[in-house]
Amino acid sequence: MTPIKTDFPAIRACIFDMDGLLINSEDIIGLSTNHLLEKYGRPPLTRSMQAQLMGVADSTNSDIFHNWAKLPISREQFAQESSEGMRLRFPDCKPLPGAENILSSLSRARSASTGEMIQLALASSTKTRSYELKTSGPESKKLLSFFRPDRRVLGDDPRVGRGRGKPAPDIYLLALQSLNSGVEFEGNAILPSECLVFEDSIAGVEAGRRAGMRVVWVPHPDVAVKYEPMHKDILAGRSGRFQVGDDWQLGEIDDGWAESIPSLEEFDYEKYGFNVPS
Repeated sequence: MTPIKTDFPAIRACIFDMDGLLINSEDIIGLSTNHLLEKYGRPPLTRSMQAQLMGVADSTNSDIFHNWAKLPISREQFAQESSEGMRLRFPDCKPLPGAENILSSLSRARSASTGEMIQLALASSTKTRSYELKTSGPESKKLLSFFRPDRRVLGDDPRVGRGRGKPAPDIYLLALQSLNSGVEFEGNAILPSECLVFEDSIAGVEAGRRAGMRVVWVPHPDVAVKYEPMHKDILAGRSGRFQVGDDWQLGEIDDGWAESIPSLEEFDYEKYGFNVPS
């Protein structure tokens, strides 16, 4: 058994996913998908199916979804209608519980050990147009304003290579690069091991672990239930759901690099050495 690591370096940066973690876009995708399933006489998404789709890019174009849904229309037609439905609904996205509080707190926090301000970045698989729709409402717009525009890395960023989205580590390493670019941290660039990733998806946890960063996993309740027997494997990045290669990047079971919490409201600032002014 791998010994639990306890002598981590001080956390200097927090990097957040967005969909299903900060805003309720995953639930809106589920509502939109169910609307189309009903339109074509098919049953609504089961909790198990919804759990399998969450956090996976273009999940309703996948074999898993279409083999289950057995729709009487082509994938192309479904994709077109689905895209239109989401375009109409995404402006209704709202912050999830604890999201505004944690970003507000961390934007003011300092490292207890170094006194440095904690730096924030966003690493989201969503593409620019969807991002603009999801953050067009006043609440979501305010929420995402905690991230400087040059510290937001999205799924269609040209620096993210084709096929190198999550669970590959590239988007998190680019977010770290954005933090280090043009900023002097007393001559010391932030290292991956000094970053804390916040994720709701299994693919995102694996991406964070592959990047060499610590991870806080905040799964949707449906995901938490479906994958409960695999929680330790998921925290190590070893769910086995993805074929990326470079398995040397993965963690080990119970290695202390990742934890799961039920909600952002449950985050323990002291555990990670953050001083938040009252």
